[in-house]
Amino acid sequence: MNRPARASQVLQAIKDAGGDALYREGGKLLINAIAGCLRNLRLYPVENATVQSSIEELRACGAELRAFEGELEIRLAGEFLFVNSTRLRLDLGNYTNFSLLLSLFRGAGVGQLKLTATPTARDWTVLLGYLLAPQGGSPEAKLEGLLKRLDDTKVECFEVGAPVEASEDQEKSKDAAKRTYTRSVEATREVMQSVRMGQSPSLRKIKRVVQGIVDQIFNDESSLIGLTTIRDYDDYTFTHSVNVCIFSVALGRRLGLSRLQLYDLGMAALFHDIGKSRVPVDVLNKPDVLTDDEWKAIASHPWLGVLGLFQLKEAQEFPYRSMLVAYQHHMKRDLTGYPRTTRTTALTFYSRIVAVADGFDAATSRRSYQSEPMAPAAVLAEMRDNPRRGMDPVIVKAFVNLLGIYPVGTFLVLDTFELAIVQSTNPNPEFVSRPIVRVVSDPMGVVMFPGAVADLAERGADGVFLRSIIKTADPEKYGIRVGDYFL
Repeated sequence: MNRPARASQVLQAIKDAGGDALYREGGKLLINAIAGCLRNLRLYPVENATVQSSIEELRACGAELRAFEGELEIRLAGEFLFVNSTRLRLDLGNYTNFSLLLSLFRGAGVGQLKLTATPTARDWTVLLGYLLAPQGGSPEAKLEGLLKRLDDTKVECFEVGAPVEASEDQEKSKDAAKRTYTRSVEATREVMQSVRMGQSPSLRKIKRVVQGIVDQIFNDESSLIGLTTIRDYDDYTFTHSVNVCIFSVALGRRLGLSRLQLYDLGMAALFHDIGKSRVPVDVLNKPDVLTDDEWKAIASHPWLGVLGLFQLKEAQEFPYRSMLVAYQHHMKRDLTGYPRTTRTTALTFYSRIVAVADGFDAATSRRSYQSEPMAPAAVLAEMRDNPRRGMDPVIVKAFVNLLGIYPVGTFLVLDTFELAIVQSTNPNPEFVSRPIVRVVSDPMGVVMFPGAVADLAERGADGVFLRSIIKTADPEKYGIRVGDYFL
């Protein structure tokens, strides 16, 4: 069976399934087909049999998808791709292809591509050829160049448009992320206070919280991770637990855990510090150096957490893995952390994930005894390069890939003398050191709100990057609260 016929057969099976699967799964096939063509066109001349075969597969895939409803549109919205208003879900299997398409669309100034008729193989070749080598300086000029190319070559089946800065879908997604985060902090506060008062908290509410976090990570990971930058000093104990849960679930997803496994991981992460609810508040919040007895009280929170989880009314429903995470998350890989154990044991997979998330959030947060938190980029470098931190290097590497070299919320000084906040990692893995940022000041240092989104991988007509990072900085020295730009 040839490739176009196979694509048609798969699409027919998706059509029979109906619902969102039609464009969610069919859209993935389309994106993969476009990415395959782009790679082949980079390697071989148009006449090459491999190129011709991949273009024919794309033609057949596009024709089949368009035939379902008589129209077909690919649209960019922030870091997401939509096919006929259905958002395509990003996973490990299609990450590279998504990143390639997002990068090339942005590079050509394209945010919307609509098929007004069924394209031929020649039509696709003209369009993709321009995406690989756009002409012009600014995104607007490159888009004008594409429109002219299509007009000159008599390709009339495509309508192309510029990216939309912020769509209604994005705003709804951000609002959903805010609701999820707020409810999570409130529920965690209730649980911690109930345990401190010797009462039994409702696990049902916590389960709903974790389900909300997992669902939001699948729907809009970047918005929820962005909210971890708030790091409220007064509510540190509660926001820290929620942040660790968010980071752990997002990291677990990158590591290939199933949705059910992510629920278990989220529960473990949210309860990893529950033992602190049994440590005196004045010890937890003491700004000075701890005495030996006070340090012992702090260091007792892992096993106090296990006891607390055992004593919950619904303990029989509580996963044993969560108790291990509460006990092990400060042990370190070589067991030189705390609590010390006389038995040789290996940390569980969940414990190693939570240890990384916990270490990152703790080091980047302001607390009673840590008035100047470390910059997120510096924390990642320390976790990666210092083996004495005792963290699993494979999981740390996955965490760096999740957050990027410059994590979300990192405050930057650019070579244009503008100030910027990292909004998300660059979807193109080739530009991991050039994230998507929100420029929050002009070159004279005048603060702007909400600022403007910019891709640090964008180049000028001369091929030189329009903006580059000089250094990371402390936002408070410039009178800026990073969290305000994610609310």
